[in-house]
Amino acid sequence: MQTSGLFTDLYELTMAESYLKEGREKEIATFDLFIRRLPEKRNYLVFAGLLAIIEYLQNLHFKRADLNYLASLNCFSDQSLDYLKDFKFSGDVDALKEGEIFFAGEPILRITAPLIEAQIIETALINIIQAYSLIASKASRVIQAAKNKMVVDFGARRSQGIDASLAAAYSAYLVGAVGTSNVLAGEQFGIPVFGTMAHSFIQSFDQEEEAFNSYIKAFPNNTTLLIDTYDTIEGAKKVVKVAKKLQNRINAVRIDSGNIGSLSKAVRRILDKGGLQETKILISGDLDEYKIAKLENQNLPIDGYGVGTRMDVSSDAPFLDTVYKLSQIESKGKISHKMKLSPAKQNLPGRKQVVRIFDKGLAKKDIISLEEEKQVGEPLLNNIMKKGQSIYQKQSWEDLRDNFRNRLRQFSSFVNYPVEISPKLSILLKKLAA
Repeated sequence: MQTSGLFTDLYELTMAESYLKEGREKEIATFDLFIRRLPEKRNYLVFAGLLAIIEYLQNLHFKRADLNYLASLNCFSDQSLDYLKDFKFSGDVDALKEGEIFFAGEPILRITAPLIEAQIIETALINIIQAYSLIASKASRVIQAAKNKMVVDFGARRSQGIDASLAAAYSAYLVGAVGTSNVLAGEQFGIPVFGTMAHSFIQSFDQEEEAFNSYIKAFPNNTTLLIDTYDTIEGAKKVVKVAKKLQNRINAVRIDSGNIGSLSKAVRRILDKGGLQETKILISGDLDEYKIAKLENQNLPIDGYGVGTRMDVSSDAPFLDTVYKLSQIESKGKISHKMKLSPAKQNLPGRKQVVRIFDKGLAKKDIISLEEEKQVGEPLLNNIMKKGQSIYQKQSWEDLRDNFRNRLRQFSSFVNYPVEISPKLSILLKKLAA
Protein backbone atom coordinates (compact mmCIF):
# COMPACT_ATOMS: atom_id res chain seq x y z
CA MET A 1 0.00 0.00 0.00
CA GLN A 2 1.40 3.39 -1.07
CA THR A 3 1.34 5.71 1.97
CA SER A 4 3.63 8.50 0.78
CA GLY A 5 2.04 11.91 1.04
CA LEU A 6 3.26 12.56 -2.50
CA PHE A 7 0.51 10.29 -3.84
CA THR A 8 -1.81 13.20 -4.32
CA ASP A 9 -2.60 15.72 -7.02
CA LEU A 10 -0.45 18.83 -6.99
CA TYR A 11 -3.40 21.13 -6.44
CA GLU A 12 -4.13 19.48 -3.07
CA LEU A 13 -0.73 20.74 -1.90
CA THR A 14 -1.00 24.16 -3.48
CA MET A 15 -4.36 24.61 -1.77
CA ALA A 16 -2.69 23.61 1.50
CA GLU A 17 -0.07 26.32 0.92
CA SER A 18 -2.83 28.89 0.58
CA TYR A 19 -4.78 27.60 3.59
CA LEU A 20 -1.66 27.89 5.74
CA LYS A 21 -0.96 31.46 4.65
CA GLU A 22 -4.56 32.34 5.54
CA GLY A 23 -4.30 30.64 8.93
CA ARG A 24 -7.06 28.16 8.14
CA GLU A 25 -5.29 24.94 9.12
CA LYS A 26 -7.44 24.47 12.24
CA GLU A 27 -10.77 24.71 10.45
CA ILE A 28 -12.65 21.40 10.50
CA ALA A 29 -13.99 20.24 7.15
CA THR A 30 -16.44 17.51 6.24
CA PHE A 31 -16.09 15.90 2.82
CA ASP A 32 -18.36 13.27 1.26
CA LEU A 33 -17.15 10.66 -1.20
CA PHE A 34 -19.88 9.37 -3.50
CA ILE A 35 -20.54 8.06 -7.00
CA ARG A 36 -22.25 10.74 -9.04
CA ARG A 37 -23.97 8.35 -11.46
CA LEU A 38 -24.08 4.61 -12.08
CA PRO A 39 -22.25 3.21 -15.10
CA GLU A 40 -24.35 1.89 -17.96
CA LYS A 41 -25.87 -1.53 -17.32
CA ARG A 42 -25.37 -1.17 -13.58
CA ASN A 43 -28.28 -0.94 -11.16
CA TYR A 44 -26.20 -1.11 -7.98
CA LEU A 45 -22.62 -0.96 -6.73
CA VAL A 46 -20.70 -2.74 -3.95
CA PHE A 47 -18.53 -0.85 -1.45
CA ALA A 48 -15.07 -2.37 -0.93
CA GLY A 49 -11.61 -1.27 0.13
CA LEU A 50 -12.28 -0.34 3.75
CA LEU A 51 -9.15 -1.97 5.18
CA ALA A 52 -7.02 -0.37 2.47
CA ILE A 53 -8.43 3.04 3.39
CA ILE A 54 -7.69 2.53 7.08
CA GLU A 55 -4.15 1.33 6.34
CA TYR A 56 -3.50 4.32 4.09
CA LEU A 57 -4.79 6.90 6.56
CA GLN A 58 -2.98 5.44 9.56
CA ASN A 59 0.38 5.29 7.81
CA LEU A 60 0.22 8.44 5.67
CA HIS A 61 3.32 10.63 6.01
CA PHE A 62 5.93 12.67 4.16
CA LYS A 63 9.48 11.32 4.22
CA ARG A 64 12.53 13.56 4.16
CA ALA A 65 13.03 12.66 0.49
CA ASP A 66 9.42 13.67 -0.23
CA LEU A 67 9.97 17.06 1.35
CA ASN A 68 13.22 17.53 -0.54
CA TYR A 69 11.39 16.86 -3.78
CA LEU A 70 8.66 19.36 -2.93
CA ALA A 71 11.31 21.96 -2.06
CA SER A 72 12.91 21.40 -5.48
CA LEU A 73 9.65 22.46 -7.17
CA ASN A 74 10.18 26.00 -5.87
CA CYS A 75 6.50 26.59 -5.20
CA PHE A 76 6.17 25.74 -1.50
CA SER A 77 7.15 27.92 1.44
CA ASP A 78 9.18 26.79 4.44
CA GLN A 79 5.95 27.06 6.41
CA SER A 80 4.29 24.42 4.22
CA LEU A 81 7.29 22.10 4.31
CA ASP A 82 7.49 22.38 8.11
CA TYR A 83 3.78 21.58 8.35
CA LEU A 84 4.11 18.52 6.11
CA LYS A 85 7.17 17.26 8.01
CA ASP A 86 4.94 16.25 10.92
CA PHE A 87 1.86 15.49 8.83
CA LYS A 88 -0.43 12.80 10.18
CA PHE A 89 -4.13 12.17 9.63
CA SER A 90 -6.00 13.05 12.82
CA GLY A 91 -9.61 13.08 11.67
CA ASP A 92 -12.75 10.96 11.85
CA VAL A 93 -13.96 8.59 9.16
CA ASP A 94 -17.45 7.21 8.64
CA ALA A 95 -18.04 4.62 5.95
CA LEU A 96 -20.33 1.93 4.65
CA LYS A 97 -19.66 -1.62 5.79
CA GLU A 98 -17.31 -3.69 3.65
CA GLY A 99 -19.44 -5.33 0.96
CA GLU A 100 -22.40 -2.96 1.40
CA ILE A 101 -24.67 -2.38 -1.59
CA PHE A 102 -25.13 1.27 -2.50
CA PHE A 103 -26.49 3.56 -5.19
CA ALA A 104 -25.63 6.78 -7.00
CA GLY A 105 -25.56 9.99 -4.96
CA GLU A 106 -25.25 8.29 -1.58
CA PRO A 107 -22.33 9.28 0.67
CA ILE A 108 -20.27 6.09 1.04
CA LEU A 109 -17.33 7.63 2.89
CA ARG A 110 -17.32 10.75 5.09
CA ILE A 111 -14.19 12.50 6.27
CA THR A 112 -14.23 15.02 9.11
CA ALA A 113 -10.77 16.45 9.71
CA PRO A 114 -8.68 19.62 9.71
CA LEU A 115 -9.17 21.23 6.32
CA ILE A 116 -5.67 20.59 4.96
CA GLU A 117 -5.68 16.93 6.04
CA ALA A 118 -9.08 16.32 4.49
CA GLN A 119 -7.91 17.96 1.26
CA ILE A 120 -4.61 16.13 0.83
CA ILE A 121 -6.14 12.63 1.13
CA GLU A 122 -8.70 13.17 -1.64
CA THR A 123 -6.73 11.63 -4.50
CA ALA A 124 -5.83 8.43 -2.67
CA LEU A 125 -9.33 7.86 -1.32
CA ILE A 126 -10.88 8.13 -4.77
CA ASN A 127 -8.18 5.84 -6.16
CA ILE A 128 -8.78 3.16 -3.52
CA ILE A 129 -12.56 3.21 -3.88
CA GLN A 130 -12.23 3.09 -7.66
CA ALA A 131 -9.93 0.04 -7.51
CA TYR A 132 -11.89 -2.02 -5.01
CA SER A 133 -15.54 -1.05 -5.45
CA LEU A 134 -15.40 -1.12 -9.25
CA ILE A 135 -14.29 -4.76 -9.31
CA ALA A 136 -16.48 -5.84 -6.40
CA SER A 137 -19.47 -4.53 -8.36
CA LYS A 138 -18.40 -6.27 -11.57
CA ALA A 139 -17.52 -9.53 -9.85
CA SER A 140 -20.88 -9.58 -8.10
CA ARG A 141 -22.58 -9.54 -11.49
CA VAL A 142 -20.33 -12.31 -12.79
CA ILE A 143 -21.06 -14.53 -9.79
CA GLN A 144 -24.79 -13.95 -10.02
CA ALA A 145 -24.70 -14.84 -13.72
CA ALA A 146 -22.91 -18.08 -12.82
CA LYS A 147 -25.83 -18.96 -10.54
CA ASN A 148 -23.51 -19.52 -7.61
CA LYS A 149 -21.32 -22.03 -9.45
CA MET A 150 -17.62 -21.83 -8.74
CA VAL A 151 -15.96 -18.64 -10.02
CA VAL A 152 -12.18 -18.16 -9.73
CA ASP A 153 -10.38 -14.87 -10.35
CA PHE A 154 -7.90 -15.44 -13.21
CA GLY A 155 -7.17 -11.80 -14.03
CA ALA A 156 -3.83 -10.95 -12.41
CA ARG A 157 -1.86 -10.80 -15.66
CA ARG A 158 -4.32 -8.41 -17.28
CA SER A 159 -4.98 -6.08 -14.36
CA GLN A 160 -3.63 -2.56 -14.69
CA GLY A 161 -0.76 -2.95 -12.27
CA ILE A 162 0.16 -5.18 -9.33
CA ASP A 163 -1.84 -3.18 -6.77
CA ALA A 164 -4.89 -3.30 -9.04
CA SER A 165 -4.60 -7.08 -9.37
CA LEU A 166 -4.47 -7.45 -5.58
CA ALA A 167 -7.52 -5.22 -5.17
CA ALA A 168 -9.37 -7.24 -7.81
CA ALA A 169 -8.62 -10.58 -6.16
CA TYR A 170 -9.71 -9.21 -2.76
CA SER A 171 -12.90 -7.66 -4.13
CA ALA A 172 -13.93 -10.71 -6.14
CA TYR A 173 -13.49 -12.97 -3.12
CA LEU A 174 -15.49 -10.56 -0.95
CA VAL A 175 -18.55 -10.95 -3.17
CA GLY A 176 -18.40 -14.70 -3.65
CA ALA A 177 -15.53 -15.90 -5.84
CA VAL A 178 -14.04 -19.10 -4.42
CA GLY A 179 -10.49 -17.85 -4.83
CA THR A 180 -7.83 -16.45 -7.11
CA SER A 181 -4.88 -17.53 -9.25
CA ASN A 182 -2.91 -14.61 -7.75
CA VAL A 183 -0.49 -16.15 -5.24
CA LEU A 184 0.48 -12.80 -3.70
CA ALA A 185 -3.19 -12.01 -3.05
CA GLY A 186 -3.52 -15.41 -1.42
CA GLU A 187 -0.64 -14.65 0.92
CA GLN A 188 -1.63 -11.07 1.73
CA PHE A 189 -5.37 -11.57 2.21
CA GLY A 190 -5.73 -15.24 3.14
CA ILE A 191 -7.64 -16.02 -0.05
CA PRO A 192 -7.67 -19.61 -1.44
CA VAL A 193 -5.45 -19.96 -4.52
CA PHE A 194 -6.20 -22.03 -7.60
CA GLY A 195 -4.24 -23.00 -10.69
CA THR A 196 -4.04 -25.62 -13.39
CA MET A 197 -1.53 -25.36 -16.23
CA ALA A 198 -0.85 -23.34 -19.37
CA HIS A 199 -0.95 -24.51 -22.96
CA SER A 200 2.82 -24.09 -22.99
CA PHE A 201 3.11 -26.89 -20.40
CA ILE A 202 1.30 -29.27 -22.75
CA GLN A 203 3.35 -28.08 -25.71
CA SER A 204 6.63 -28.60 -23.86
CA PHE A 205 6.08 -32.37 -24.06
CA ASP A 206 6.24 -34.42 -27.26
CA GLN A 207 2.82 -35.92 -26.56
CA GLU A 208 -0.25 -34.49 -24.81
CA GLU A 209 -0.73 -37.75 -22.96
CA GLU A 210 2.83 -37.47 -21.62
CA ALA A 211 2.05 -34.02 -20.26
CA PHE A 212 -1.05 -35.34 -18.47
CA ASN A 213 0.98 -38.20 -16.99
CA SER A 214 3.63 -35.83 -15.69
CA TYR A 215 1.18 -33.45 -14.07
CA ILE A 216 -0.81 -36.21 -12.38
CA LYS A 217 2.39 -37.65 -10.92
CA ALA A 218 3.33 -34.22 -9.56
CA PHE A 219 -0.14 -33.47 -8.16
CA PRO A 220 -1.92 -36.80 -7.61
CA ASN A 221 -4.42 -35.37 -5.13
CA ASN A 222 -5.22 -32.10 -6.89
CA THR A 223 -5.33 -32.67 -10.63
CA THR A 224 -6.95 -30.33 -13.12
CA LEU A 225 -5.99 -30.87 -16.75
CA LEU A 226 -6.21 -28.37 -19.61
CA ILE A 227 -7.60 -30.29 -22.58
CA ASP A 228 -8.00 -27.85 -25.50
CA THR A 229 -4.38 -27.30 -26.57
CA TYR A 230 -4.80 -29.39 -29.72
CA ASP A 231 -8.20 -31.10 -29.92
CA THR A 232 -10.61 -30.89 -27.00
CA ILE A 233 -12.45 -34.14 -27.72
CA GLU A 234 -9.23 -36.09 -28.13
CA GLY A 235 -7.87 -34.41 -25.03
CA ALA A 236 -10.84 -35.64 -23.01
CA LYS A 237 -10.32 -39.18 -24.29
CA LYS A 238 -6.67 -39.04 -23.24
CA VAL A 239 -7.69 -37.90 -19.76
CA VAL A 240 -9.82 -41.04 -19.40
CA LYS A 241 -6.98 -43.21 -20.68
CA VAL A 242 -4.40 -41.69 -18.33
CA ALA A 243 -6.73 -41.84 -15.32
CA LYS A 244 -7.32 -45.56 -15.87
CA LYS A 245 -3.63 -46.24 -16.45
CA LEU A 246 -2.49 -44.44 -13.30
CA GLN A 247 -5.64 -45.31 -11.35
CA ASN A 248 -5.91 -41.69 -10.28
CA ARG A 249 -8.85 -39.44 -9.61
CA ILE A 250 -9.02 -36.36 -11.88
CA ASN A 251 -10.55 -33.38 -10.07
CA ALA A 252 -11.43 -31.38 -13.17
CA VAL A 253 -10.71 -30.63 -16.80
CA ARG A 254 -10.52 -27.10 -18.16
CA ILE A 255 -11.71 -25.90 -21.57
CA ASP A 256 -10.34 -22.52 -22.65
CA SER A 257 -11.57 -22.16 -26.24
CA GLY A 258 -13.95 -23.35 -28.95
CA ASN A 259 -17.71 -23.86 -28.98
CA ILE A 260 -18.22 -24.27 -25.26
CA GLY A 261 -21.79 -25.49 -25.60
CA SER A 262 -21.12 -28.49 -27.83
CA LEU A 263 -17.68 -29.21 -26.36
CA SER A 264 -18.85 -29.28 -22.74
CA LYS A 265 -21.61 -31.75 -23.62
CA ALA A 266 -19.28 -34.00 -25.59
CA VAL A 267 -16.60 -33.91 -22.89
CA ARG A 268 -19.16 -34.75 -20.21
CA ARG A 269 -20.27 -37.82 -22.17
CA ILE A 270 -16.66 -38.98 -22.62
CA LEU A 271 -15.82 -38.50 -18.95
CA ASP A 272 -18.96 -40.26 -17.74
CA LYS A 273 -18.50 -43.18 -20.10
CA GLY A 274 -14.90 -43.50 -18.90
CA GLY A 275 -15.92 -43.69 -15.26
CA LEU A 276 -14.99 -40.10 -14.41
CA GLN A 277 -18.45 -38.98 -13.35
CA GLU A 278 -17.00 -36.95 -10.47
CA THR A 279 -14.58 -35.02 -12.69
CA LYS A 280 -15.76 -31.41 -13.04
CA ILE A 281 -15.70 -29.29 -16.19
CA LEU A 282 -14.28 -25.79 -15.77
CA ILE A 283 -14.52 -23.08 -18.43
CA SER A 284 -12.20 -20.12 -18.99
CA GLY A 285 -11.29 -17.74 -21.81
CA ASP A 286 -12.59 -14.20 -22.30
CA LEU A 287 -15.57 -14.60 -19.99
CA ASP A 288 -17.83 -12.01 -18.36
CA GLU A 289 -21.33 -11.98 -16.91
CA TYR A 290 -22.95 -11.71 -20.34
CA LYS A 291 -21.18 -14.75 -21.80
CA ILE A 292 -21.66 -16.74 -18.62
CA ALA A 293 -25.39 -15.95 -18.59
CA LYS A 294 -25.72 -17.25 -22.17
CA LEU A 295 -23.93 -20.46 -21.22
CA GLU A 296 -26.05 -20.92 -18.10
CA ASN A 297 -29.25 -20.44 -20.10
CA GLN A 298 -28.28 -23.49 -22.19
CA ASN A 299 -28.26 -25.79 -19.14
CA LEU A 300 -24.77 -27.07 -19.97
CA PRO A 301 -22.72 -29.50 -17.85
CA ILE A 302 -20.41 -26.74 -16.59
CA ASP A 303 -19.27 -26.79 -12.98
CA GLY A 304 -17.32 -23.55 -12.73
CA TYR A 305 -15.63 -20.63 -14.43
CA GLY A 306 -12.21 -19.02 -14.43
CA VAL A 307 -12.82 -15.34 -15.15
CA GLY A 308 -9.97 -12.96 -15.87
CA THR A 309 -9.56 -9.88 -18.02
CA ARG A 310 -13.12 -8.69 -18.42
CA MET A 311 -13.82 -8.94 -14.70
CA ASP A 312 -10.54 -7.58 -13.37
CA VAL A 313 -10.61 -4.45 -15.55
CA SER A 314 -14.43 -4.16 -15.55
CA SER A 315 -14.22 -3.99 -19.32
CA ASP A 316 -17.72 -2.69 -20.03
CA ALA A 317 -17.53 0.02 -17.33
CA PRO A 318 -13.83 0.67 -16.55
CA PHE A 319 -14.32 3.57 -14.14
CA LEU A 320 -16.68 4.98 -11.55
CA ASP A 321 -17.73 8.62 -11.54
CA THR A 322 -16.28 9.03 -8.05
CA VAL A 323 -16.24 12.48 -6.46
CA TYR A 324 -15.17 13.95 -3.13
CA LYS A 325 -16.97 17.14 -2.20
CA LEU A 326 -16.90 19.60 0.67
CA SER A 327 -20.21 19.67 2.53
CA GLN A 328 -19.44 21.57 5.74
CA ILE A 329 -16.79 23.71 7.46
CA GLU A 330 -16.56 24.49 11.16
CA SER A 331 -14.50 27.54 12.06
CA LYS A 332 -14.33 29.25 15.45
CA GLY A 333 -17.44 27.38 16.59
CA LYS A 334 -19.49 28.39 13.56
CA ILE A 335 -20.78 25.76 11.13
CA SER A 336 -21.19 26.67 7.47
CA HIS A 337 -22.92 24.27 5.10
CA LYS A 338 -21.27 24.04 1.69
CA MET A 339 -22.71 23.13 -1.68
CA LYS A 340 -21.42 23.13 -5.23
CA LEU A 341 -23.95 24.64 -7.66
CA SER A 342 -22.39 23.73 -11.01
CA PRO A 343 -25.03 22.30 -13.40
CA ALA A 344 -25.28 18.48 -13.14
CA LYS A 345 -22.52 18.53 -10.52
CA GLN A 346 -24.32 19.67 -7.40
CA ASN A 347 -23.58 17.99 -4.08
CA LEU A 348 -25.65 17.69 -0.93
CA PRO A 349 -24.68 20.01 1.96
CA GLY A 350 -24.16 19.20 5.64
CA ARG A 351 -23.19 16.09 7.58
CA LYS A 352 -25.42 13.31 6.34
CA GLN A 353 -26.50 9.76 7.02
CA VAL A 354 -27.94 7.17 4.65
CA VAL A 355 -30.82 5.16 6.10
CA ARG A 356 -32.18 1.98 4.50
CA ILE A 357 -35.88 1.34 4.96
CA PHE A 358 -37.18 -2.25 5.02
CA ASP A 359 -40.62 -3.73 4.52
CA LYS A 360 -41.15 -7.38 5.50
CA GLY A 361 -37.43 -7.99 5.42
CA LEU A 362 -36.86 -6.50 1.97
CA ALA A 363 -35.12 -3.21 1.21
CA LYS A 364 -37.76 -0.71 0.18
CA LYS A 365 -35.78 2.52 -0.29
CA ASP A 366 -32.80 4.55 0.93
CA ILE A 367 -33.10 8.01 2.44
CA ILE A 368 -30.26 10.53 2.53
CA SER A 369 -30.85 12.73 5.54
CA LEU A 370 -29.04 15.20 7.76
CA GLU A 371 -27.17 13.41 10.52
CA GLU A 372 -29.30 14.89 13.30
CA GLU A 373 -32.59 13.77 11.71
CA LYS A 374 -34.29 10.72 13.17
CA GLN A 375 -35.19 8.07 10.61
CA VAL A 376 -36.74 4.67 11.25
CA GLY A 377 -34.45 2.27 9.43
CA GLU A 378 -30.89 0.99 9.26
CA PRO A 379 -28.15 3.67 9.21
CA LEU A 380 -25.50 2.69 6.67
CA LEU A 381 -22.60 4.99 7.59
CA ASN A 382 -20.57 3.74 10.56
CA ASN A 383 -17.68 5.37 12.43
CA ILE A 384 -14.47 3.47 11.63
CA MET A 385 -11.78 5.98 12.65
CA LYS A 386 -11.71 8.43 15.53
CA LYS A 387 -9.03 11.11 15.82
CA GLY A 388 -6.89 9.30 13.29
CA GLN A 389 -7.09 5.90 14.99
CA SER A 390 -9.00 2.89 13.74
CA ILE A 391 -11.94 1.69 15.82
CA TYR A 392 -13.03 -0.74 13.12
CA GLN A 393 -13.73 -4.27 14.33
CA LYS A 394 -12.16 -6.47 11.69
CA GLN A 395 -14.36 -9.33 10.51
CA SER A 396 -13.47 -12.79 9.27
CA TRP A 397 -13.76 -13.61 5.58
CA GLU A 398 -16.61 -15.95 6.43
CA ASP A 399 -18.59 -13.17 8.10
CA LEU A 400 -17.87 -10.64 5.33
CA ARG A 401 -18.97 -13.04 2.59
CA ASP A 402 -22.06 -14.13 4.54
CA ASN A 403 -23.02 -10.50 5.15
CA PHE A 404 -22.83 -9.76 1.44
CA ARG A 405 -24.90 -12.80 0.48
CA ASN A 406 -27.52 -11.92 3.08
CA ARG A 407 -27.64 -8.32 1.87
CA LEU A 408 -28.23 -9.45 -1.71
CA ARG A 409 -31.23 -11.48 -0.55
CA GLN A 410 -32.79 -8.35 0.95
CA PHE A 411 -33.33 -6.81 -2.50
CA SER A 412 -36.20 -8.06 -4.62
CA SER A 413 -34.96 -5.84 -7.48
CA PHE A 414 -32.25 -3.30 -8.13
CA VAL A 415 -33.98 -1.70 -11.10
CA ASN A 416 -34.91 1.91 -10.32
CA TYR A 417 -34.34 1.37 -6.61
CA PRO A 418 -35.56 4.55 -4.82
CA VAL A 419 -33.04 6.87 -3.20
CA GLU A 420 -34.78 9.82 -1.57
CA ILE A 421 -33.68 13.03 0.13
CA SER A 422 -35.19 13.76 3.53
CA PRO A 423 -37.45 16.79 4.05
CA LYS A 424 -34.94 18.73 6.21
CA LEU A 425 -32.11 18.10 3.77
CA SER A 426 -34.37 19.18 0.92
CA ILE A 427 -35.08 22.46 2.73
CA LEU A 428 -31.35 23.10 3.28
CA LEU A 429 -30.63 22.22 -0.33
CA LYS A 430 -33.18 24.72 -1.63
CA LYS A 431 -31.97 27.40 0.78
CA LEU A 432 -28.36 27.15 -0.40
CA ALA A 433 -29.34 26.86 -4.06
CA ALA A 434 -31.50 29.99 -3.93
